Amino acid sequence: MDFNIGASSGSRNQRKAAPRRGGSTAGWVMTAVAPFGENEEHAMDQALVELGLGDARLIRGEGAMLPMGFEPGTPQDLPMGTLVECHLSKATVHGSGIASAGVAWALCSTPEGDECAIVSTMSHQGPMEECETELRRNLQRKLGNRDLELRKDDDEKAMFECVVDEIEAQEGFHGVVLAALILPNSLNIGGSSGPTRSRNMGISSIGGGLGGPTGLSGSGNSDFGF
Repeated sequence: MDFNIGASSGSRNQRKAAPRRGGSTAGWVMTAVAPFGENEEHAMDQALVELGLGDARLIRGEGAMLPMGFEPGTPQDLPMGTLVECHLSKATVHGSGIASAGVAWALCSTPEGDECAIVSTMSHQGPMEECETELRRNLQRKLGNRDLELRKDDDEKAMFECVVDEIEAQEGFHGVVLAALILPNSLNIGGSSGPTRSRNMGISSIGGGLGGPTGLSGSGNSDFGF
């Protein structure tokens, strides 16, 4: 399978994703920048508050696969002390330089026809355009490693979202930029509800090139060409 990820659109801090039918685990992507921390921990806490996670207990999600039934949702207030799964990328600066962080998800299907979703995160000591390019490439590689096909909506657009943000250092301060996929209800469901796939199926990688982004962040409306 060969695909090119098209141009981005939308604001730098993408906060909303259009809901779609079906699914049972809603999540949303957000970015936050905290440039004036007295130390890195202080800046990190400021950024988490801006994300709406300042009063939550976080479980850092690892791995590419999202819970079965994942669907994009809109941000919501979380009760204090809530246990929240979060796929988080973080980049820091101090005194000089630029750093960026991004997160992306894609709705996919297996060769057997099972629907699933994957996520990728990226932090980068450089501008957000470079970070987004690498983030999209990593998402492509994760699809290839699992022999997954991108799913499309009724308008034949790939069901995909990517957000990236950057921070510029301020003299004498610590800065943090965060990008997160927040899954507030994922820990309420079992981990064995999805299909099981054999590890001996001879999965092959995706080939083909990847087009660079022309915008600063994604909104889920990117055009994937196959």
